[in-house]
Formats: sequence, structure tokens, C-alpha cells
Amino acid sequence: MQAHSTGFLESVDQNFRHSISFLDLPEGLAERIIQCNSTYTVRFGVRLRGRMYSFIGWRSVHSEHSEPVKGGIRYAPNADAEEVEALAALMTLKCSLVDVPFGGSKGALKIDPREWNPQELERITRRFVQELNKRNLIGPGVNVPAPDVGTSEREMAWMVDEFRRANPTDVVNARACVTGKPLSKGGIAGRTEATGRGVQFAIQSYLRDPRTPGLNGQRDLKDASVVVQGFGNVGFHAAKFLSEEDNARVIAITESDGYVANPKGLSIESLKRHQRQTGSILGFPGATSAAGDMSGIELACDVLIPAATENAIHSENAGRIKAHLVVEAANGPVTFEADKILRSRGIIILPDLYVNAGGVVVSYFEWVKNLTHIPFGLMERRRRERRNQTIATALERMTGKQFPSDMRDEFLEGGAEIDLVRSGLEDVMRSTWARIADLIEERPELGDYRTAAYVASIRQIAQAYEAIGI
Repeated sequence: MQAHSTGFLESVDQNFRHSISFLDLPEGLAERIIQCNSTYTVRFGVRLRGRMYSFIGWRSVHSEHSEPVKGGIRYAPNADAEEVEALAALMTLKCSLVDVPFGGSKGALKIDPREWNPQELERITRRFVQELNKRNLIGPGVNVPAPDVGTSEREMAWMVDEFRRANPTDVVNARACVTGKPLSKGGIAGRTEATGRGVQFAIQSYLRDPRTPGLNGQRDLKDASVVVQGFGNVGFHAAKFLSEEDNARVIAITESDGYVANPKGLSIESLKRHQRQTGSILGFPGATSAAGDMSGIELACDVLIPAATENAIHSENAGRIKAHLVVEAANGPVTFEADKILRSRGIIILPDLYVNAGGVVVSYFEWVKNLTHIPFGLMERRRRERRNQTIATALERMTGKQFPSDMRDEFLEGGAEIDLVRSGLEDVMRSTWARIADLIEERPELGDYRTAAYVASIRQIAQAYEAIGI
């Protein structure tokens, strides 16, 4: 058993048990909610490179109080069943918190994707889907995977194609069997950026709420210093949006091989190009590189965004964190013990249940799009354009002045799919923050945002169980 995943599952369990102490649940219901319904282990072989290779994978279904169940599939060499169960539990809580109609699930394949070429990965992925399909662990109405660590829209395209082959009578809704697909395979605009965009909306919601202390009294991110741990999909997009749109200074990016830093701020797009060209963030021109140094998350900053893996901040390094605000873009990056240490030092934590929910929110939009077979905005876009044109014309007649040319095109535009997706995501993130903040205002004894998020989520799950007679 991997020590890190055991600690991860334990932290999730401790957070849950701490939170239910604030709820008056019927006897036995708390155990029913926290227990994982089932975890399936699949072992299969694939003939590659002239021999047979064996692989092991998992798909955990945490709760079916709402169906289908939803959760990503990661490809990682250190994956194990306990990690998958912990992630599935977080998915249940996350879906409940943001009020999307899914139960929680998660999957993993114990594999290092860097060791296999694309053609080999495709064959492995298709065999994995065959095993999941045999056990009814993939399908639009039962279990809907998505990308996670080590997977992307490419793997999702292979999965949906293999599912359609295996289920020729279900081709009408087959595209909804996974989310995070390429646009050409039924994906939705904005899904790739969704989790990073959600991180941005979460921080904005916190800062704009007058009930919070803000960031040293500041209500925006202008010139605020930000450190991001992890420069994958989530870390990259969060850093990009915060620096380009909110004028924050991303002063350091940390990865598994070290970190790069510049107190004046890093060019995120240029750093990503450097990473793609060289395979590493190290050696980026105009920044200091610290090869092999894992202390990047301990740099002094206003905002620290752990966007890599679980247990990044633990009891050994929590005392050295020098951020004012920790924003959990990854799943479980702060252990239960580290959480207590950070809060005792006055550091505010925005919890993963809320912060990284953008991915599942936009996955829900994609799932709905696939089931309705109508792109978002198709029925409304031209009507909105005509309405806005009428408003602009009326304003020009009433004022005798031309509508500002630098605003006209944006005002008249009816809204592309990505605009509607971003609007919907922002609405969910803002309303969810209000739910958390309202609860902690109503019940100050909860003490912190993580506990409030857990309580809000568990209370809704309990109501769902009671409604169906369990």
C-alpha cells in the first residue's frame, strides 16, 4: 500500500467525521454516506512489443444516491485502490456541493503513460474500456468517466469510440458515456480550461464577499503574488487566467523536478511553450531555476495554489508555508493535520471540494449537450443578436451619439458556446460560494470554509438518502 494514498484516504475520512459532528443525522446514516459502495479491480493483458503485458486498474463507485455516477480516470504509476476510493468520496461530496445530479466515482490505471507511445496507449485504453464495459462501469446512464492526471481528451476519444463499438444499439446517446472529449467527438468548448477557470472564479468569489477578510484587505488580485504548484492542465490555466485577466504576479511555478521563480512575475504562455519544447519548466529564460528543489511551495506569497497531487502540504512542511491564502486546486493537497496547522497560523484555506469543481460542472454541461443533441446557444444566439441590435439602435436614437465602436461588436454578439459555458460556470461557482459563506455566517461554530463545505454537501446527500427511504 502506498503511504501517500493511505494518508489521503485517512484525511478525507477525518474531514468527514469532523464535519458530521455538526450534523444531527439518523443513526447509521453517516456510515452509509461515507462508505464506498464498491471498488472493482480489473486485470487484463495486452500484446505489445512482441510479448504480453499485464495491467491493473480500478473503478470505484462511492455513492449512488444520485445516478449516473461521475469521476475521472487517471493514469499513474503509483495509483492504488485506496487513492481511487478517496477520490471517489471527494467526487460525491463535490457533486453534491455544486448541485450537479451525479454520484461520485473515480478510476485509475496503474501505468506510466510516458513509457508507451500513442499507438500502444490507445490499445491499452481500449482494453481497459472493454473491461469496464463488461462490468457496467461505463455508460451515459450509469458511470461517466472524464480526464484526470495522465489522461486528456485524446484518451476520452478512444474511450467513447470503444464504447460505441461495444454497444451498437446505444449509439444515439453513446457520446455521453464520457466527458472531456475533443469538440469533434461531442465535447464542449471550455472543458479543457474548466478546472483552472473555476479556480479563478472561486478566488474572485471569496475576494468580492465583504464577509471575508480578503487578501490583506485587498478585494482583487492586482499585483498580488501567486505561487502555483503543478503546471499541468489545471495549474497552467489557473496561472494564465490570474496573471492575464486579474493582473496577479505569478512569481513561481513548481514541478516534480524543481521550480522557476521571478519576483516580477512569469510569462505563463512563454513558460508553457518552454515546457513543451524541453520537457521541463527548468531553464526558462528570465527566471531563476532551482533544480531538484521541492521547497518552491514554501516561498513567501499572497496566494498559494497547490494544483498537483494529494498531500502536498503535510505536517512536516505546513509550518513553513508563507502564503496568506491557500487555494486547493488539486484534490486533497492539504492533509487533515496540516489544515489545522495552517489555520492556527492564520492562513485561510479555500477547500478542494469547492475550488476544483469547475471540471465536473462543465462536464455536466457536456453530458447534457450530448443527451439533448443540441449545442448550447443554438436556439437563442440570433435572437439575442437581434435584440441587442435593437437596444443599440434605440440608444443611438435617444442620445444622438454613436454606440462606442470598441464595445459594439462584443455587445451585439449573441454568445458563442464558450461564452455560455463560462457564464454558467461562473454562476455555479458564485452561488456555491454564497452557500458556503451563508452557512458559516449562520453557524460560526463551523470555524472554517472546508468544514462548511463538507457540512453543506453531507446535509444534501443525507436528504437524498432519506427521500428514497434509506
